[in-house]
Amino acid sequence: MGSRTFFHHREEEQKEERQQSLQMTSTTRKKKFKSSEEEETFSPSQLSIAAALALTSEIPQDYKIRREAAILELEQRGQKRVRFGNDMEKLEMEVIRNCRLLRVRADRKALRRKAVEKARVEKEYIELRSGRPPMFWIPLRVHAVWERMEVKLACTVLASPPPQVTWYKNGVRIDPRLAPAGKYKIKNKFGMLTLHISRCSMEDSAEYSVEVKNQYGESYSFATVLVRKYYGKESGFDSEIYRRSLLAREADFALPLKPLFAREKEPFTLSCYFSSDLLEHQRDITWFRDGEMLQNSECRELKYQDQEASLTVSCAYKEDEGFYTIRVPSLDGYKEQTTYVFVRDAAAETAGAPGSPLNVKCHDVNKDCLILSWVAPSDNGGSPILGYYIERCVAGSEDWVPCNDKPVKTCRYPVLGLAEGQTYQFRVKAVNKEGISRPSKASDPVTTYDPSKDKRVTVIPYDEGRTIEIFKDDLEGHIKIPLPPTNVHASEVREDYVALAWDEPDPRGREPLNYYVEKSIVGSNSWQMVNLDMPVNSPRFALFDLVKGKSYRFRVRSVNKYGISEPSLPSEPVTAGAKLATLPPPSQVLAFRDTKTSVVLQWDKLKDGLEPLGYYIYCRETGTEEWQTVNNKPVTCNEFTVPGLQPGKEYVFCVKSVSEAGLSESSPETDPIVVRPAIACPSAPHGFVLLNCGKTDMTIGWKPPKRKGGTKILGYFLDQHDTSELDWHEVNIQPIPQRVYTVSNLEEGHLYEFRACAVNMAGVGEVSAPSDLFRCEEWTMPEPGPPYDVKCTEVRDSSLMLHWEAPLYTGAGPITGYFVDMCEEGSEEWKQINKQSIAATHMKVSDLETGKCYIFRVRALNKAGIGPPSLPSDPVVAKTKPGTNEIELGVDEEGFIYMAFEAPEKNDSSKFIWSKDYEGPPDADRVQTEEKGNKSKLILKDPSEKDLGIYSVEVTDVDDDISASCTLTKEDLDKLLKRSHEIRNPLIKLISGWNIDVLEKGEVRLWLEVEKLSPNAELHLIFNDKELTSTPTHKINFVKGKGLVELIIQNFCDDDKGTYTAQLQDGKAKNQFTLALVDECFAKVAEEADAKRRQWKKKQGPHFIENLKWKVTETCEVLLTCKATNLRKDTSFQWFFNKKAREGGVFDPQTGIGTLRIKKITKADEGQYRALVSDDRGEDYTQLDLTKGAFEDLLKELCRISALSATPLKIQPTEEGIKIYTDVKYYTDYMRTTWYHKEKQLESRDRLKAGSTMNQIWLHILNPTDADKGTYTLELFDGNSSHKLSTDLSGQAFEDALAEHRRLKEAAIAEKCRARVVQGLPDVATIMEDKTLCLTCCVSGDPYPEITWFKNEKVIVFKDRYKMDVKGTVVTITIEKVCNEDTGKYSIYVKNKYGSETGQVTISVYKHGEIPTGMEEE
Repeated sequence: MGSRTFFHHREEEQKEERQQSLQMTSTTRKKKFKSSEEEETFSPSQLSIAAALALTSEIPQDYKIRREAAILELEQRGQKRVRFGNDMEKLEMEVIRNCRLLRVRADRKALRRKAVEKARVEKEYIELRSGRPPMFWIPLRVHAVWERMEVKLACTVLASPPPQVTWYKNGVRIDPRLAPAGKYKIKNKFGMLTLHISRCSMEDSAEYSVEVKNQYGESYSFATVLVRKYYGKESGFDSEIYRRSLLAREADFALPLKPLFAREKEPFTLSCYFSSDLLEHQRDITWFRDGEMLQNSECRELKYQDQEASLTVSCAYKEDEGFYTIRVPSLDGYKEQTTYVFVRDAAAETAGAPGSPLNVKCHDVNKDCLILSWVAPSDNGGSPILGYYIERCVAGSEDWVPCNDKPVKTCRYPVLGLAEGQTYQFRVKAVNKEGISRPSKASDPVTTYDPSKDKRVTVIPYDEGRTIEIFKDDLEGHIKIPLPPTNVHASEVREDYVALAWDEPDPRGREPLNYYVEKSIVGSNSWQMVNLDMPVNSPRFALFDLVKGKSYRFRVRSVNKYGISEPSLPSEPVTAGAKLATLPPPSQVLAFRDTKTSVVLQWDKLKDGLEPLGYYIYCRETGTEEWQTVNNKPVTCNEFTVPGLQPGKEYVFCVKSVSEAGLSESSPETDPIVVRPAIACPSAPHGFVLLNCGKTDMTIGWKPPKRKGGTKILGYFLDQHDTSELDWHEVNIQPIPQRVYTVSNLEEGHLYEFRACAVNMAGVGEVSAPSDLFRCEEWTMPEPGPPYDVKCTEVRDSSLMLHWEAPLYTGAGPITGYFVDMCEEGSEEWKQINKQSIAATHMKVSDLETGKCYIFRVRALNKAGIGPPSLPSDPVVAKTKPGTNEIELGVDEEGFIYMAFEAPEKNDSSKFIWSKDYEGPPDADRVQTEEKGNKSKLILKDPSEKDLGIYSVEVTDVDDDISASCTLTKEDLDKLLKRSHEIRNPLIKLISGWNIDVLEKGEVRLWLEVEKLSPNAELHLIFNDKELTSTPTHKINFVKGKGLVELIIQNFCDDDKGTYTAQLQDGKAKNQFTLALVDECFAKVAEEADAKRRQWKKKQGPHFIENLKWKVTETCEVLLTCKATNLRKDTSFQWFFNKKAREGGVFDPQTGIGTLRIKKITKADEGQYRALVSDDRGEDYTQLDLTKGAFEDLLKELCRISALSATPLKIQPTEEGIKIYTDVKYYTDYMRTTWYHKEKQLESRDRLKAGSTMNQIWLHILNPTDADKGTYTLELFDGNSSHKLSTDLSGQAFEDALAEHRRLKEAAIAEKCRARVVQGLPDVATIMEDKTLCLTCCVSGDPYPEITWFKNEKVIVFKDRYKMDVKGTVVTITIEKVCNEDTGKYSIYVKNKYGSETGQVTISVYKHGEIPTGMEEE
């Protein structure tokens, strides 16, 4: 439908253009041609074109042959020339005359060439001046041809200059070179365009189009070619087509296409089912969306299989929403169906974020910029859209780069800074105050290019397909510094930006051009360059962040490698920041009934020539506030069918206009409309049957119309026809309300047929087909007549209820029973259901197979036998329809037992017909019926066992059966009566019984919770038979909205022991709840209240919020920490150990953290630790017991960390042997250490000594031997786990250690035996003259050392006053009668083979009466 509307619009536009063209007249300006004598001047471009034409022109071969023959003949004549006298003179004159004649001819030929050239130039000039876009004077027309025939598509186009022509088949360009030889012939003669298709086949059935375009515009024309299969010369009933229609009928649509609801980013499949397999000529199925033909692609699959044609979209976007049409060829044209596919927004990543934009498209593509447009989303997330963010990526990648920093407020934006020749894709995100939407579908890939490049190239064809391209840039090499651009103007002015455009300078020059843009505020003479850092490559530029409300003028400079041009002329003043206003909403939005799930909307299009991008539709169910979007892609029509509504619900609708500025305000809401089928004329009655017959009268019955038209059938008009007459006659003038009527005044023995039509408030419906022929003969048979009006109700998956009316003709006696027969549709085998006859005119049929279609009939029985069967019922499928409601059995708020049934599909005229035991309406004295909207309620006035039975309900005047039933049993009635009693005599429901809570301050809270109560509820709290009132010590809280009863006792004591009862009443409902607070229960509560009261008082002063705890650090230090709060400046903090104050603790008043660090813990640190915090408000303490098991746990942790800190075993040679050791952070005796040699445990003995220090564990091997080689392992056990360290003392490691040990041992021996001065000599000695000086010292050494004394580094000779005495290790030197000459530095030098040593002393001699040096101060 959409495509036919489009073609109609195109034909109307072309007709208007032809009429306008007929009224136009063209004028040709004459121009004087130059003669051959006048000077002719040509531009460089004309000379270049002429040179190219000269190069391409060729001299004919026969002309060359004739010229060579003429030259040869002249040469022969010259050799034979022998003339004399007048003959020569005559010959000369003749030659001169011929030469003049040739010159004249040559001049005329040259003049003619110039005239032709001038005419061509003038023609081009005229064509240039009269240039116009293409217009189809005569468009293409539709063709239908037989197979193997040829067809010629022709059209006439007007355009100047002549346009470029391209032909397409189903949107694919036609290339004759790729098709079979001679398949297509394309011609263009003087605007007459033809496409010749030879030997058409079924594949040539398609839509053909021709595209014509020149520099002024483009135009299109479309036509459909239908190729029919030819079956021979026979026609009529002997034709092959007719025979084929008898053998194999064309497939038709089995079901109408239904609207499809999909979701964004999810797949969907639209399926169409056919009544049978498609014939060969029907297999060319075509799908359309909004009139555009769809093809298979990566994201779309078209398939036909097993009588099903499907269209599958793997990932849906909102662009995929629209009207979908399936078209199937047929012998007389084609058949099609249309539906609408809705694509809902995907779930927002952020709650409240808007939906994604759609229809992202690129416009005005240039070398480094383009214009991007999109459509605003229908769902703004509940808050206005603040703008849009744009992203781009290089086609084929997923690296999306933002194009704007601030949100764009309109749905159009210029994108700058693109690379020439690069292919891009774009997507857009909407943003509101809640967040950013999901990205839109990426745009189609677009490649940036120079759009003016084609205009600067002249293509000259020659030599059957060859061409010469002449670039205008090559002819403008003389241009150095460029000229300024022209026609600077604002192409777009938006709130966010101003887009500028200009024309390139002409001539432009050979070098590439860039541009600089300058701006100036109107009224100012200063110009500011706005793109100094980024030269523009295209004659387009956009300016952002202009001051709103100010007027600007713009100018542009051209620049190339030679320099920069003068500025262009300024543009017209442009005012920035003008906000683009949204369009007004549509008016006169009207809603009409359509079907039981859809509504038709109509609205007026916008006036004053306003053209929106489309419209968004919104709906809301009355009674709710939330609007739901109907379509997520704007519709361009002004009528739309809204599907998927709830039957019987009431809705209102509104419409918004969509434009570049966004969405308009909402249109006025429609009047509320209930979703029900539109009222229409009913269909024809059917199923005529003869119920009784007399001599001159007949009783006729019939079935109601299958489609009642959405309202009540008011009656029927019946016609009769006597087969002996030609005309039909009316039976009744007034409508017959019932479907049984007795026709009188008939002729006995005649054959009659009848027909009828139904009437409702919409009018008279279709006339039925004539009934069977009935003979008017009186019935006298003893058997009863046929029952009639056989119908099915309460159709479910495996059962249904069958009803019928008793025969009007009873025969020889009354009806005693009925037999029911059943058969499956399509079968002729009837099966009797009941073995014994039933007396009732209804029967429940069970054990049906779900999904199968059944037909029923009934036969009546009397004493004479079984009568003829009734007319079969309409076919019925045993299946519960979706949305089928059942009867609800319950008790209302007032305690009445009711049965309720809701039928959303009912009409305004529909009624609920209640029945008990299928015998008729219930007793009016026992029940009451109420109807409200789509719901009917049957209320039992005085429920008792008399009301037990089956209750059924049926809705009248609807097309489909709406019925249900329920059985009221004794058990159900008892439950309902109990519930009714509870409602009429209600008890307040208890949610939580009495609870006892002790609050922080020691208050006791007694509370209970019941269901929510009304504001009029009452409470009476009784304590030991006395009613309590709320006091400061006994506060009563009654929160009725929450059903909370609360009693808070301030100072809980023995006076509060007893029984508490809460008596509640809320209207009719009442209840009471008792709590016995005595004995152990009371004692327990009192004890807890007293403890919490004391605890609260303690917390009024400083107190601990983190108790004392210990921690072992990585350095094997023990930290005791705690934390206090509610501190003041005068608050003190103390540490205690075993009830004695301990120093060394740290307390931070700011954080309240106290820390006691024990660097090296020992057994002496085992005991009780306490931290005390106090001030004048009180005190609090926390205690940590580090004894027995707690202290052992601490040591285990200490040993674990110490073991983990152990370094790898090291080898250290000593003078005694070889030492193997490891360093630890801290070693205690609690850590057990074991040494192993070659996996054998070692014990300390003479040569092996194991030991430890505070930071080291070692094993000393004394006097090592080769037996000590091997692997040594140290096992550290921390009380829970073992840690092992190993080292290898063998090989080179042992040799090196042994060598070092021996060296150290020898050094120790040498040190021990070397000569030494052990003791005795002072540093300084003072003596008076004439005294005797005695110096004594001890020496050692093995062997005994040699002894030498020096004075002032000179050897002392012992004689006279100097004497030396050696007794063992004691050496004494004596100086008698010391004098001043004895003052000096004395030294003893001892020496043996292991070494030597010197001992020194300074002797000072003073005279009698002098004070020795160093003694003055004393």
